[in-house]
Formats: sequence, structure tokens, C-alpha cells
Amino acid sequence: MSNPLICYRESDIAPLTSTRANEMKVWQQLAFLDPHAHYTDALKDAADFGIRYVLVGICEDIGPRANCGLGGATEGWKAFLKRFLNLASNQFLDAGKVLLLGEVDCRDLQNAAELIKSNDANSLETLRELCSLVDLRVSEVLEAIFQAGLEPIVIGGGHNNAYGIIKGLHRARQIKVNAINFDPHADFRPQEGRHSGNGFSYAYHEGALSQYHVVGLHEQKNNQHIIKGLHDAGASYTTYQALQVRRSISLTHACQHALKQFDPMLPLGVEVDVDAISGVPVSAYTNCGFSVSDAEHFVHLAASEKQAAYLHLCEAAPSNHPHGLNQGLNETGQVLSALVCAYLQARQVKI
Repeated sequence: MSNPLICYRESDIAPLTSTRANEMKVWQQLAFLDPHAHYTDALKDAADFGIRYVLVGICEDIGPRANCGLGGATEGWKAFLKRFLNLASNQFLDAGKVLLLGEVDCRDLQNAAELIKSNDANSLETLRELCSLVDLRVSEVLEAIFQAGLEPIVIGGGHNNAYGIIKGLHRARQIKVNAINFDPHADFRPQEGRHSGNGFSYAYHEGALSQYHVVGLHEQKNNQHIIKGLHDAGASYTTYQALQVRRSISLTHACQHALKQFDPMLPLGVEVDVDAISGVPVSAYTNCGFSVSDAEHFVHLAASEKQAAYLHLCEAAPSNHPHGLNQGLNETGQVLSALVCAYLQARQVKI
């Protein structure tokens, strides 16, 4: 594929936006790329004009399905846009330095994946091959964003895309990447073909990921092989049970302690799998998770670190809401928008 990116123009989001007298909304302050320039050059021009953050979507559910999970992660980006674009832009949230880039073009790969209806060995192999092609496109787009000196906020798709983001950052800066992940799953499964459950293990074994910490790892949702893999890689974690059941450590202290352990000379990826949050329609739904405000607090603490380099929000699947897609879009959009606001507000104060 010659261009792995679908660049947006203001006309593309018009059906999602609204206006109101005497109110400035986020969409009215967002920047868009010059449509006449190649996106790699246009991103550098945007940085020169003062843009700092880049919103980019990924509309695929290939990774979760390749991990024997549910589909539906294709709709997370749409849910986010419908809500975020119409928020107030004011003294608490200035959207003037935010660029709405568009989405990684996965349409052909997603169409091919939707023809696969079973989870037999051959189907999983095909899905994992398609997932590896998603990786290539994600890493190419993200590398260009990082090379321009910008901070991406990546929304939608499965957690498989952490690999492409980390790989893009690694290539752009020629340095290893640290990551902190708010997630009941470590996503450190074996290198058995690409899927949403092994993005971090692939990144580690390929030399792109350095230090890795999981906040909220569930003690019964990770097999012993995964836990051993984390130990062997020198990765660390704070379990959900320690935080929420035994209450032996607070979320604030756990995050602060983990963040202090990271090498401050390396960029930090801020990862949130929304299946850590109770009641959100996702690929792996839970009622035994954290609150939205807990997730916002995690993002705030991680984004307050000077070396924070990106935010990745994944696995939201609005169509899996028990009351249907429209309710799922509404609730998921609220959650994703809140997390993005937490990131932007922390960065605007810190930097």
C-alpha cells in the first residue's frame, strides 16, 4: 500500500459536530493536515506551526479475533470522535495544539477478516497474518508522527497495535521504549503469530521495548507462562487484587512507584486497555475492574511524566453493549474522551 493513512478534512467530521452560540467546541479549534502535501512532510510543517498532539484512529478488530476474542473494536474511534469533537474548548482544555490526522487505512484488511467466521486453526493463522499487515501500516504512520516531533493519541482497534506504535517510536528515535499499561492482561503471550495478546512480548523480543510495567494485572487472567515471561524479561506489575481486593497498596502509590523505576532518558508509552474498566463494552467485558475515574487518574499520573511520548486507548467495542450499538457508542465515547482529556490536561500543565 502506497499510503497507509486516510487523512481527514474538516468536511469529513461535519456530520459528527454541532454548534452553539457563544461556545467554542473542540472541533472548532482542531487543526488538519495540508491535503496537497504528503503526510510525512505535512506533519513536520504542522509541528513547525506549533501543533503538539496528533489524534489518529485505528478501525480494526483483527487483533482481538486473532487472540480468540470478540470483534467490535472497529467502532471505538467513531465513538470517541462523536463525543470528543463536541466538548468545550476552554481554559481547562485548549485544543489549539491538537491535529486531527485521520485513521490508519485498514479497510481492505478488515474486509478480508470479516469473511472469516470460524476460530479453527486455519482461520486463526489467517487472522494473525492479517494482523501482521496491520502492524506494518500502524508502525509506518506512527514513525512519521514521531519523526515530526509530535505526540500521538491513538484510539481504537485491539491492543495488538501497541506493537506497531512502539516499533514506530523505536525506529523514529533509534532508542528503546518504556511502557506502562493499565490492563488486567499483560499481553505478553508467546510469539505464536501476531494478535492482541502478544504486542508487548513481540516488541520486547525484537529489541524495541525496554522496561514494562502492568498496573491492574489480574491474577487469574494471566497463565503461568505469561507471568514467567514477564519475570524473564525483567518486567513488573501491580495486580488488581493487590489494589482492589487486598488494598495493600493504593493506585496512586502503585503508579508513582512504577513510574520512578523507569529510565528517564527513554520515551514512555502510556497504554490503556479499556477492558480494565468495569461495565465498558469491550472485547473482554468485565464487572470486576476499575472505575473510569481510576483510569483517568492513571493517565494523569503517567502523562505528567516529562518523558511521556504517546497515549494509546484500545479494545473499546461499542457494538458489544447489551443495549445495542447506539448506547455503546455513547458510553464508550464518554470514557475515551475523558481519558484523552486527562492526557492533554496533564501534558499542558507539565510541558
